[in-house]
Amino acid sequence: MLIGVPREIKTREYRVGMTPAGVRAMVGHGHRVLVESGAGEGSGLSDEAYARAGAVIARSAAEAWSADMVVKVKEPLPSEYGHFRPGLVLYTYLHLAAEPDLTKELARRGVTGVAYETIQLEDGSLPLLRPMSEVAGRMAVQVGASCLEKERGGKGVLLGGVPGTRRGRVAILGGGVVGRNAATIAVGMGAQVTVLDVRAETMSYLEDVFGGAIETLYSNAENIETMCERADLVIGAVLVPGAKAPLLVTEDHIRRMEKGTVVVDVAVDQGGCIATCRPTTHDHPTYEVHGVVHYCVANMPGAVSHTSTWALTNTTIGYAVAIANQGIAAAAKADRAVALGINTHGGHVTYGPVAAAHRLEYVPVERALG
Repeated sequence: MLIGVPREIKTREYRVGMTPAGVRAMVGHGHRVLVESGAGEGSGLSDEAYARAGAVIARSAAEAWSADMVVKVKEPLPSEYGHFRPGLVLYTYLHLAAEPDLTKELARRGVTGVAYETIQLEDGSLPLLRPMSEVAGRMAVQVGASCLEKERGGKGVLLGGVPGTRRGRVAILGGGVVGRNAATIAVGMGAQVTVLDVRAETMSYLEDVFGGAIETLYSNAENIETMCERADLVIGAVLVPGAKAPLLVTEDHIRRMEKGTVVVDVAVDQGGCIATCRPTTHDHPTYEVHGVVHYCVANMPGAVSHTSTWALTNTTIGYAVAIANQGIAAAAKADRAVALGINTHGGHVTYGPVAAAHRLEYVPVERALG
């Protein structure tokens, strides 16, 4: 199979879909790899490194996109839709529940869209989402602490405080991978941390791990309202696999927060769990609503591309090799996790939550594959 790795074009997206080690793995299985010139620069990977691993350096995006399977990091932007064609396998983060136009284009043009974020194991875990959730969770506290500085519009609160002053209060909505990693950094910085979740087993696990360093609360409307009003930093860390994130924080909640409070919505890729959040970029990462600073960058891990590229590609390459070796239909039949990753195929939307989000016809992947 011919594999293409185009350069990412989303604003300040420095990650790349495959490392030279991944190229070496693909070539070792008899496949050919086209890497667009400069695709790895943002992650410190030179064209020479890719060439030494066995890749052919493509001189244009069109050449990289001409492959049988394209491996990326972020969802295609409208300027890339022209590369779509029947039979193309696109393997990347898609987050289609928040992307109606992209969903329709992938289906209309017959692209097989394999979404990292919906590849799911039998235990319910999301192996390709996990590494970026870990990065985003840790970054959420880091950027939130920075936004709390007065010169950035925040309250002027130091999360860890100093002797004789109160520590910053952090409310984390969701105790999954993002929430756990956010709690790790927030506790490490000395903040007062509360994690809200609906799963008793998750809250028990967090208390076992963190002991008395954090507080857990059941996530209901009353507790969310109370914690948002007293928090200095609110982190949205809620995920429903492949579906739009549930709306937990309303504009009325935002209105009642103290001016200079900071909210970081890690779920913004999936529509966000904070009503006043909209996707931003690393060029213009924040804005204010009712005096509350919002940080809603949709590709947060792209800012730490060296860490993120390796963390991501360590997990994506195994499924990429399986798809290339067997073809998408055989790979999906051999591994249910791959089947769950297929969001579009043969002109159909094949992932239920995405079809429901946009009120499109849902065709089960087994039927679409034939």
